[in-house]
Amino acid sequence: MAGAASALFLLDMKGRVLVWRDYRGDVSAAQAERFFAKIQEGESDSSSQDPVVFDDGVTYLFVQHNNVYVMTASRQNCNAASLLLFLHRVIDVFKHYFEELEEESLRDNFVVVYELLDEMMDFGYPQFTEANILSEFIKTDAYKIEITQRPPMAVTNAVSWRSEGIRYKKNEVFLDVVESVNILVNSNGQLVRSDVVGALKMRTYLTGMPECKLGLNDRVLLEAQGRSTKGKAIDLDDIKFHQCVRLARFENDRTISFIPPDGAFDLMTYRLSTQVVRPLIWVEAQVERHSRSRVEYAVKARSQFKERSTATNVEIELPLPADATTPNVRTSMGSSVYAPEKEALVWKIKSFPGGKEYMLRAQFGLPSIVSEESVPEKRAPIRVKFEIPYFTVSGIQVRYLKIIEKSGYQALPWVRYITTAGEYELRMIQY
Repeated sequence: MAGAASALFLLDMKGRVLVWRDYRGDVSAAQAERFFAKIQEGESDSSSQDPVVFDDGVTYLFVQHNNVYVMTASRQNCNAASLLLFLHRVIDVFKHYFEELEEESLRDNFVVVYELLDEMMDFGYPQFTEANILSEFIKTDAYKIEITQRPPMAVTNAVSWRSEGIRYKKNEVFLDVVESVNILVNSNGQLVRSDVVGALKMRTYLTGMPECKLGLNDRVLLEAQGRSTKGKAIDLDDIKFHQCVRLARFENDRTISFIPPDGAFDLMTYRLSTQVVRPLIWVEAQVERHSRSRVEYAVKARSQFKERSTATNVEIELPLPADATTPNVRTSMGSSVYAPEKEALVWKIKSFPGGKEYMLRAQFGLPSIVSEESVPEKRAPIRVKFEIPYFTVSGIQVRYLKIIEKSGYQALPWVRYITTAGEYELRMIQY
């Protein structure tokens, strides 16, 4: 078994210990000072900070969240990935209990924090990290904590993420297939980066201990079954599953089989890296300066997806000079908002069907006096936000979603598809 954590520390931004839980007795509070000294050394370095620090026989793993460092120290050869995941789970649990993890919420809830840390880790090994399950036997009121004498069934059950005895009058499952498109286009119009990050987000309201089976248009599965794919199948890559999925079953026959947690969770995430995907919304901007006193923009936005789909809540953020003022804007569709605090003009189009092209023209005054030898200002990219319902870039499809429970009730599955803009930037401003 991989080495365990010796202790867990919660520190403020000055390195002072807010909470310290010793699990194995082989480190002291002085380790927090050594850790913070190493962190300060790392911050003075130009390279990015490594989440794993080794010093004098002790391995420190940490995550910074708001104004708090969450850190474990270990004298053993520990599993770094496992402990870093545990730290993120600690943050999620504290956010569940306190709305947000920050120094003030820790100071106000010391007793609850220690109760949670005792349940989440035992002798340095991660135990229960599901907030919904912890909530069943660590309960909080305004000023009172109540610990039940007997742990809930989920703690002693093999299915630790779901309690027994759950009941609903109406049994329903909501599955959202959400894909986020990340695009970076350089000033020459070349696609530098293009990838799709997807997630199968579920909300389950099911009675009992249901068995769920999900089928996708997975090329490996369809070919193994001898079915024709004809371009309708996709290659799933870089898949990560929720702990409820039976991984051995998936590796054996690509079946996604699971007993779901109650409520909302991410069943699966995936990533598709491809240079084939065209930017769904293409934006070009030409900028013309006049005698250093005013500047004119001519912006063209074009939707590059099929006509049967429509992008909604489109926002195109155009960077402006810091001293731009007195806006005069005309659009062929939508409206515009001058946002001087962002040094930007935001073009909003509520509905943008596929295969359409719209124009925006704008003029701004430039009251500042600029010398001929001044350094050219840094050009920020055009940023785009949008949502396209009933559409996925990857072409992923849910072929079936079966829910089986021993009582034999009928459950209603609802499936939606949506594509959104992630980090979507185009450096297409031409002067």
